[in-house]
Amino acid sequence: MNKKRISLKSIAEELNISATTVSFILNGKAKEKHISSKLTKKVLEYVAEIKYQPNQLARSLRTGKSNILVFMVEDISNSFFSKLARVIEDIANAKGYKVIFCSNENDDSRSVDLINIFSLRQVDGFIIVPSPGIQHTIKKLLDENIPVVLLDRYFEDVDCNIVVINNKEASYDATSHLIKNNYKNIVFITTDTQQTQMLDRLEGYKQAVAENGLEPNILFIPYNDAHTDMGSSLIINHIKMSQPKDAIFFATNYLTLKALEAFKAEAPELTHPLGLVTFDDNEFFSILTPTITAVSQPLVAMGNQLMDLMLELLKKKDSKDAPQKIIVDAQLIIRDSSSAPQ
Repeated sequence: MNKKRISLKSIAEELNISATTVSFILNGKAKEKHISSKLTKKVLEYVAEIKYQPNQLARSLRTGKSNILVFMVEDISNSFFSKLARVIEDIANAKGYKVIFCSNENDDSRSVDLINIFSLRQVDGFIIVPSPGIQHTIKKLLDENIPVVLLDRYFEDVDCNIVVINNKEASYDATSHLIKNNYKNIVFITTDTQQTQMLDRLEGYKQAVAENGLEPNILFIPYNDAHTDMGSSLIINHIKMSQPKDAIFFATNYLTLKALEAFKAEAPELTHPLGLVTFDDNEFFSILTPTITAVSQPLVAMGNQLMDLMLELLKKKDSKDAPQKIIVDAQLIIRDSSSAPQ
């Protein structure tokens, strides 16, 4: 037999007071509503005794707020996203919000399904690393006045709040650093995608190479192959065939990790002679041999900007009002892998 759910009404009947009074006390409004401390204590002791759990869905339907945010990323297991998630969770918790974390795997169908599910559950807002083709879904959220902040990448034709880093400038600086250290034949390895952050990183590389009179050497890895043995094979084959070459710039850290793993297993001779730079730092890059130079995204600054924007949107009547594009500066952390060749 199912246990009957305890309600505000049943608590009120048991204590011979109104359900409204119970609600005020449980929502921390006893003092504001001039409810005596004696009665407040009585109610709180009773709900603790019966282990009352409020119906959060009913409450959100009644108040229009769930105090729940969604943080949707490409892959929550990626160190960049998982560390950023922790920053966001700490800020949200201090402000009375809980965060649901999920991965869309850069897949539009999965993204849309997740957004629809959480929308039905009355979450208060979304922080989204969008997959390539969900412009219309984002626009629908905005049209329904649901707060949305896009992270890492965005859509040119969607007026939405955005937090990104200076991808093009950071890539330009990293490439220029290699060139200043006398690397002249730099292979740029990226994913075959139209995502704004990856296109900007590619443009930064191409600009630095062109300004120094060098030839670009670019390998595009199909996104679906980036985490597979096929991706590793494509990288190794390209590096072996590229002549001349003296350095590699990886557009994202998961390509770097995949390549280093493949080099160690199949082509250890490629690891040390080449200069290496990667976008997105990782704790492993500071302990590998050689240590890996990386473009580091400032997690705390990005987390603060994301939550400042979201908290501001949650207060607004119109979440589409005056959207902001916030650009945070990345930092080039120079390590052994980009030292001038001997």
